[in-house]
Parts: sequence; C-alpha cells; structure tokens
Amino acid sequence: MITRADGRSDGDDWTEDFKELPGGPGISLILESTTQEGHGPRLHLHHYAETFIIRRGSATFTIGSEDVVGRAGQILVVPAETPHKFRTGPGGYEAVHIHSNPTFETVWLE
Repeated sequence: MITRADGRSDGDDWTEDFKELPGGPGISLILESTTQEGHGPRLHLHHYAETFIIRRGSATFTIGSEDVVGRAGQILVVPAETPHKFRTGPGGYEAVHIHSNPTFETVWLE
C-alpha cells in the first residue's frame, strides 16, 4: 500500500511520482493534477509504452505527428519510441500516467 506523501486522505489534487513500486508490478506511475492551463512536458519519448488515464479536464497531446485532445473519461496509449508531449487545457487536467517500466527512462527531444 502507498499513502500520499502530503498526508491527505483523499484522491483530490494528488500529484506525485512513483517508481519501483512495492510488489514488483513492472510499472511506474505519475499522478498529475493541476488547475492551470498550458502545463506539460516538452517533446520526449520512452523505450516503452505510456498510458494516460484522464480523470478530469483535458490536454492537447502531440503523439508522433498527430495532435489529439484527450478529455476526462478517455485513455490514450503512446507506443514505445513515439515522440510525445502535451499541454493542459482550460481548467486544468488530472490524470494517471502509467509507464510500462519500473523506472522512468526519458529521452528529451526538445
């Protein structure tokens, strides 16, 4: 079991990174939550797939050469070796990012 580092006992506004999770599931997680527009990482790729489960708000993703708007209730999967980035939409964004690797391995392209 993992408990929030900030001591809160709810799931709201939870932003935290988890790698090498207990039990050896072979994944790492990013919990992302912001009320701000225009936030997100610059262009990068991973040697493994990354899955985005969008819980609130929206973000515009660039995946390869395609731009897609992901919204609450959708799941996006970025295949291994695919350049990607995103920018949060109006009102922000909350999502779980699942890295198909026990640690984060990122190749920054910009």
